[in-house]
Amino acid sequence: MNQYIHVFIEGKISFNQRSLHAIGNTLNPYEKAISIIGKTLAPYDDDNLIPCFGFGDASTHGGGVFSFHSDHSPCSGFEEVLACYQKIVPHLTLAGPTSYAPVIEAAIDIVQKSGGQFHVLIIIADGQVSRSPQGEKTVKAIVKASAYPLAIIMVGVGDGPWEDMKKFDDMIPERKYDNFQISPVVQFVNFTDIMSKNTRPSEKEAAFALAALMEIPFQYKAAIELGIIGRVSGRTNKIIPKPPPTAQNQVVCPVCLTNARDMAFGCGHM
Repeated sequence: MNQYIHVFIEGKISFNQRSLHAIGNTLNPYEKAISIIGKTLAPYDDDNLIPCFGFGDASTHGGGVFSFHSDHSPCSGFEEVLACYQKIVPHLTLAGPTSYAPVIEAAIDIVQKSGGQFHVLIIIADGQVSRSPQGEKTVKAIVKASAYPLAIIMVGVGDGPWEDMKKFDDMIPERKYDNFQISPVVQFVNFTDIMSKNTRPSEKEAAFALAALMEIPFQYKAAIELGIIGRVSGRTNKIIPKPPPTAQNQVVCPVCLTNARDMAFGCGHM
């Protein structure tokens, strides 16, 4: 089984009045989620190679993704995922509108290239799927993904609101491929709600890992029973990732990730 982690680059000010992507001495919600899921899945990953993409910035908007590596190579283990994420974040300019469709299409491409091996797509995001043009594209991509051995886990960080995610299944039409009716492949997990519980950190981490990953064995079994393991259709939208943001781009404030960093006078957050 392969895992596929996507870090959704979009932030709001709700992490101690800082961006959810703020890099500092304390791990931000994205870093925590990557670490917990990475450590949990590592023993079950055949090659420990994790393709990683970001979107929701000025270079992608709602129509593409950028790779964590300029040569589009995967990260080797979740430690490298974290290192690349921390390197990229200071060079981001967050922008919308955003859609999950491009990263789902990119995941389908990877499943196809692997010969139809079972993959897990993990989307860590602070925005819910709403009834909008971007939401409709996301739903269509999920319907398309249900024909492939691809489980999708959506991890919500930040304050939400998450009301629409609780009714998300109602937004997805019935999915039928090759006379098979496939059950929903998307699972939503509220990271902030779990991690705000008044329990020990180790207990919260275990609860989050369980909530995020408990459906994977059943999804894998369903993929086998439906005969979609090893299926390669060749009918995908080839997603060509953009290169990761670098120091050549505008460097933004590491606190708000919106205003340009003023090297002489600071950004007004300190």
